[in-house]
Amino acid sequence: MPLEPVLIDGEWREARHPAGEFRAIDPATKAESAEAYPISAAADVERAVRAAEAASTALRSVAPEDIARFLDAYASKIEGAREALVAIAARETGLPAAPRLGQVEVDQIRQGAAAARDRSWCQATIDTKANIRSRYGPLGGGVAVFGPNNFPFAFNSIAGGDFVAAMAAGNPVIGKANTGHPGTSKRLAELAWDAALDTGMPRGTIQLIYRTPPDVGFRLVSHPAIGATGFTGSKEAGLRLKEAADRAGKPIYLEMASTNPVFVLPGALDARREAIARELFDSCSLGAGQFCTRPGITVLPRGAQAEAFLAEAARLFTGANPGTLLGPQGPARIAEGIAELVAHGAEIVAGGRAIDGPRYAFSNTLLRASGDAFLASPHALQTEAFGTVNLVIVAGDADQMVAIAGSLEGNLTGSIYSDASGGDDELYVRVGAVLRHKVGRLLNDKMPTGVAVTPAMNHGGPFPATGHPGFTAVGIPASLLRFAALHCYDNVRPHRLPPELADRNPTGRMWRLIDGEWSTRDVTG
Repeated sequence: MPLEPVLIDGEWREARHPAGEFRAIDPATKAESAEAYPISAAADVERAVRAAEAASTALRSVAPEDIARFLDAYASKIEGAREALVAIAARETGLPAAPRLGQVEVDQIRQGAAAARDRSWCQATIDTKANIRSRYGPLGGGVAVFGPNNFPFAFNSIAGGDFVAAMAAGNPVIGKANTGHPGTSKRLAELAWDAALDTGMPRGTIQLIYRTPPDVGFRLVSHPAIGATGFTGSKEAGLRLKEAADRAGKPIYLEMASTNPVFVLPGALDARREAIARELFDSCSLGAGQFCTRPGITVLPRGAQAEAFLAEAARLFTGANPGTLLGPQGPARIAEGIAELVAHGAEIVAGGRAIDGPRYAFSNTLLRASGDAFLASPHALQTEAFGTVNLVIVAGDADQMVAIAGSLEGNLTGSIYSDASGGDDELYVRVGAVLRHKVGRLLNDKMPTGVAVTPAMNHGGPFPATGHPGFTAVGIPASLLRFAALHCYDNVRPHRLPPELADRNPTGRMWRLIDGEWSTRDVTG
């Protein structure tokens, strides 16, 4: 049976000298797909990178309005193909068609179009006295995007946030599909290329390969002609790619591991113990616990209320049917994570085993450990188990809760539940002051699994949540800056300046920093 084609340099073509093949697996039935996909060797990567390099040059002559038109057209095509896309994604991921997949996310694509059209994202800065002007602009090559398995639409390598940010900033994209949903990615790439043809985008603007051997992936992120890489996935894979990219001096933006701690302060525990336990379980079990912002650690103050909380949480974890995991490796990886936790002082309260049957699943698992045990082995007890798994840390007192916060690694999110009447305010200040610098997004009285697509969102954080604390993977226009270079023009003649730095505001609405003042006005005088 022939392998599915790859999209390289404006053509769907056979993979060149593939290193192997693979098939998608339906996690709900363990059945393989009829379609076989190539594992691309170095020849495909070389062709794709060089085509992206040529497209990068061609895109310099494409107006931001035309890039916006492409993104809008792509969003419309996705909406028109919604039912077919949902069916493919449900079959490849085991995620429910409704409500999880039914809302095919196109908001960020349209937000990217709006940012490209508005242009304020490029932070045009003009010093009229020195005659120096600068702005953020496209990189000098394609952006490679490695998508994760848990969000076949919102984080897809050819339709998700990294793709949108790279395109809106004026860069071509090489999508490296996730092995878990290659058919979904292929259909999205077909729609993207159709939209590119409709709107006159250059050849090589959008390309797709499905999988590579590790050494070829390292070659992709470190290629001399690549502009940057966006990666969402495991810490192990992310760090290996980062090492290769760093050696070559190539930017790479990683979203990796996060336990997303939740601190429940004494007053909140007294006032609404059962409600918080329910919120915790609902958040932990959403998508079978396979969200990057799923709470993996809960910190409670020692006492009778903590024991009652644990009992209620155990009832909820035990009483619910475990969700379907995304693929065959899920149960083994969860078991490995739990084993690491137990080896360093954690005790299983509920669950803790894989489930045999026609689908891939693991029992909902709750563990506990003392604050002393956590402080003795903080790194090991922050091991991520990517499923419906939560480790409850029972702290000896308020001082130990603060110490636990200080021993945390970097996370995407951190939550603090406190007494609504103000009884926890003093402890909140102490815990919050420490936790603020450990997380990208700080939440109060709320679980973290909602990642709103809003300009104010930070879906990032300190290492190892990401590779750099200064950037976000969600939140336009801020996310565009990962895939942009700062271009400075010193004493350059007016007719040679890009439109964003000309005396006349190119849109009449674009915000620019002119002689220290943000303004939409033209440069005068």
